[in-house]
Amino acid sequence: MANIMKQDDIETLRELIKDADTAMLTTATEEGLVSRPMKTQEVEFDGDLWFFTKKETNKYDEILHNQDVNVAYVGKSYVSVRGRAEIVEDLGKKKELWSKIYEKIMQTSYDDPNVILIKVNVEAAEYWEEGNFIKKIAFYYKRMTKQSSKSTDINETLEFNN
Repeated sequence: MANIMKQDDIETLRELIKDADTAMLTTATEEGLVSRPMKTQEVEFDGDLWFFTKKETNKYDEILHNQDVNVAYVGKSYVSVRGRAEIVEDLGKKKELWSKIYEKIMQTSYDDPNVILIKVNVEAAEYWEEGNFIKKIAFYYKRMTKQSSKSTDINETLEFNN
């Protein structure tokens, strides 16, 4: 884990994304931003996010040119994760994270030299709690009555130190 993070922030983010099967990975191109769905790895979040892909994809080239990415999750909450992506070709790590589902999805095996991992080193995450109904009502009430809604904000930001 490349980042020095508070354990509470890691646990909060882990809890927020643990049930999200799919994430939207956003990369930058010369034309602008591009997002695509990615299968979330079934690995306990420790500060890094992992995704499988192939070298013959646009996202591979985009990450080689600009490592700044965003990963968005929608589940019990909405989560937007900002980080730096790196390409990982380590055979041991690919084997560790590989599952039979990837064989079907990618129509190959983990030891295919075209298969790579994208590792996202998390820098910050912002989330909106969808399930906190009482906090949401208080937030909208204060907004409608022009009171300060700061104490009832329905979103939070986690900053991860690099």
